[in-house]
Amino acid sequence: MTHLWMRAEQRPNEDRTGLTPEGTAALIARGIRLTVEDSRTRVLPTDAYRTAGADIAPEGSWPDAPDDAIVLGLKELPEDGTPLRHRHIMFGHAYKGQPAGRVLLQRFRAGGGTLLDLEYLTHEDGRRLAAFGYWAGFAGAAVSLLAWIAQRAGATCPPVAQWPDKAALLTDLSRRLATQTPPTALVIGALGRVGTGASDLCSALGLPLTRWDMAETAHGGPFPEIAEHDIFLNCILAAPGAPTFVPADTNDHATRLGVIGDIACDPTSDFSPVKVYDRTTTWAEPVLRTRTDPPLDVMAIDNLPSLLPRESSLDFAAQLLPVLETLHAWNTGGPAPTWSRAEILFQTHARALTT
Repeated sequence: MTHLWMRAEQRPNEDRTGLTPEGTAALIARGIRLTVEDSRTRVLPTDAYRTAGADIAPEGSWPDAPDDAIVLGLKELPEDGTPLRHRHIMFGHAYKGQPAGRVLLQRFRAGGGTLLDLEYLTHEDGRRLAAFGYWAGFAGAAVSLLAWIAQRAGATCPPVAQWPDKAALLTDLSRRLATQTPPTALVIGALGRVGTGASDLCSALGLPLTRWDMAETAHGGPFPEIAEHDIFLNCILAAPGAPTFVPADTNDHATRLGVIGDIACDPTSDFSPVKVYDRTTTWAEPVLRTRTDPPLDVMAIDNLPSLLPRESSLDFAAQLLPVLETLHAWNTGGPAPTWSRAEILFQTHARALTT
């Protein structure tokens, strides 16, 4: 029997989940055994998973799960260096040259486990099957706007916290923006999931908006128009061949640009298109000030959808469930090309490691 073990998220401010109680019942009906860890913070209650038929395990007990269990989570594992012996479904951030990703791959190789990266569960043409992108874009644009409003008051963006829902977020930002002339914003990647979310937030609040996608960036740069906007929202994932949208010397010049929302948020990748910063930001310190006169702040929070945990979880889980329903076929040697591609990709990157 295929055994799926959903772990509790151990990262602070991470209340999302990739599987709902309804999804749990659907997988059990397909013959998959479900173990769900208790969680003090998960946006959906543990009792609902128990009612759906899952076994409940203590929070953080996944290292002791049976060898054949497939561990489902979202964000990173504790960075304790221990070898990883299970098959893990999670966002690994390990295939684009990230230093922490290299360490993660080494842990899998040491333990004999496998990374099945959620980012690389794709159709044959490379399109992702499940993503938090829309809500990352929506929340990322919101925090970037908060940073711009704080600049107008001579401050930096204060700590952020979850909003109860989308309506509460829009009400909050509308109130804060009421005494301001709305800033101009440019979204790159406007036709994708992330860019659509960012654009929808800007449109809902009446911001003058420029939408760019592949046609506008095909010439490869430079892109002086970015510096002519108040807010730039990058919604393009780092990838080989990606153009540089914000070069490092931007910090040396006075421009209109006051806030960069790097929603794609991959600053340690060799392929990052935003070169003025080198680390992510946090809920407690949402921006990194890279230029002081005039100020330029970079927002690069890497778990933005958790600012709207219920809506983002329900959306993502609905996308992921059909993929999870093919997990048993893959686990028993049957045809499941999505999981097979993810496994091969991991093996390729693991073999490429040098000791």
